[in-house]
Amino acid sequence: MSFDIIVVGAGNAAMNAALAARASGASVLVLEKAPKAERGGNSYFTGGAFRFVYAGLQDILDLIPDLSDAEKQQMEVGTYTADQFYDDLMRVTDYRTDSDLADILIRESQPTMRWMRQKGVRFVPLWGRQAFKLEDGKFHFWGGLVLEPIGAGVGLIDALIDISEAEGVEVRYETMAAQLVQDERGRIVGVRAKTKAGYEDIRAKAVVLACGGFEANSEMRARYLGPNWDLVKVRGTQYNTGEGIQMALDIGAQPCGHWSGCHAVAWDLNAPPYGDRKITDLFQKHSYPFGIIVNLDGQRFVDEGADIRNYTYAKYGREILRQPKMTAVQIFDAKVTHLLRDEYRIREVTKATANTIEELGERLGIDREGLATTVREFNAAVQPGNFNPTIKDGKRT
Repeated sequence: MSFDIIVVGAGNAAMNAALAARASGASVLVLEKAPKAERGGNSYFTGGAFRFVYAGLQDILDLIPDLSDAEKQQMEVGTYTADQFYDDLMRVTDYRTDSDLADILIRESQPTMRWMRQKGVRFVPLWGRQAFKLEDGKFHFWGGLVLEPIGAGVGLIDALIDISEAEGVEVRYETMAAQLVQDERGRIVGVRAKTKAGYEDIRAKAVVLACGGFEANSEMRARYLGPNWDLVKVRGTQYNTGEGIQMALDIGAQPCGHWSGCHAVAWDLNAPPYGDRKITDLFQKHSYPFGIIVNLDGQRFVDEGADIRNYTYAKYGREILRQPKMTAVQIFDAKVTHLLRDEYRIREVTKATANTIEELGERLGIDREGLATTVREFNAAVQPGNFNPTIKDGKRT
């Protein structure tokens, strides 16, 4: 068989690529390694929040035109400029970002959102994850994030695949791209795919590799990220095992980027080895700026309030990995429980409650004296100030 475009993978990037190719008139085949019931790659396991440039509330309302008047009056979104987006991207990556690619990403961010909405992907405000109701009675959205697809990552994948198939994109499940096929001049002319029936060569004018990284491959994690990374739990799909990267390298693709860095978050102690398709991203624990994080010796090891959560959560997983038994505990007091995200309220969360710090330490397996000392020193160092959960407000130790 032959197609104009073969897209490898079936996550957000893959399905938007397939949909865009189909919209230009190309015949498109999507190869998904997972069975249909486990489709969608890591996108399925995300909250689905989209970062894009906007000049104010009207740009947001253009993407959610069915919002009620009462809801509109409750929203305070501010602005998120191209310069803010660029500065955030550079700061979070320690300037290890390709500036040309960053410019494309930022410049096309709002047009892409509008294109997805026009294609049929519907969005809603991030009321629960990215907004706090302040004294003025309005929900203040913070960190440049306002919208998510209906149904979060799950809803995003289901919508994109349904829309793509309705427009004529063919999706094949349980079909792993194993090798890029080249002609005698070295041009890529298709993919060798592995199915239950064996191997099959599928011809194409172009191949798009949108099949994720190697996070579900313990050997590659240890090879590229370093010692003990083979022991970590994987937030998302078990099918991202690096074949897409490897088959590109095999034909001479140029490696680039930060191979020893990754997106590593605080993840529940008793989560399964790979993503749970019912819980999805709710094993994450992202409200730590409202408390303290300690290791099993009861000692703090990061600045929980170094920045708002958006800009620190993806790197603190690496810091947890360096702690005794690769474990950390987040400690909150009663007055901030209303600020905690939904993931702290699921039945599967690992937690303990106590009336004293020493008792809490015992219940959580933390050195009780070490924890008591840390809390006592922390409380003694608190500085005066006005608390605002949506900004770096200067309220600190």
